[in-house]
Amino acid sequence: MSKINTKELSANQVQELLHTLKTRFEKNMNRHKSLEWIKVEERLVSRPEKLRILDEMEITGGEPDVVDYDEATGEYIFYDCSAESPKGRRSVCYDREGLESRKEHQPENNAIDMAAAMGIELLTEAQYRYLQQLGKFDTKTSSWIVTPTAIRKLGGALFGDRRYDHVFIYHNGAQSYYAARAFRGSLRV
Repeated sequence: MSKINTKELSANQVQELLHTLKTRFEKNMNRHKSLEWIKVEERLVSRPEKLRILDEMEITGGEPDVVDYDEATGEYIFYDCSAESPKGRRSVCYDREGLESRKEHQPENNAIDMAAAMGIELLTEAQYRYLQQLGKFDTKTSSWIVTPTAIRKLGGALFGDRRYDHVFIYHNGAQSYYAARAFRGSLRV
């Protein structure tokens, strides 16, 4: 099972990450039209534990970016915005139960445990559909999403992708895994 980095970021790593996030923020203003980078940066700098999580999202290929702002809590909401499912999180089944149910060829990890270890939440179906309004994501890959308990109890799990210029939500057994399927996460800062 892969380990998630829990070390604090050095001052140089923080500056590099902030530069990467700022560049992405400015390049993709359609994702956050009414937001200002300076306010996002102030919030990030005051929450170093969130920077470590964003760094892990970046390291695993998620390309996190701000997609919303919660006025009630003052939190900025980041989603993984990589064009395809994050490369460093692929070939994982949905959850621990699905992983343990595989008698042969078990993957290294599962989406639920990996997201929890990273400190992020899997996108819900509504969040996934919202992300797809901001661009075209998962046109060659797919991403696990939060699965309702009733479906999971029956052995299934949900994932989404974009094909034929349409967003699809599908199902698979929770124990399945594919080289082109990962998961996307969200983080509130």
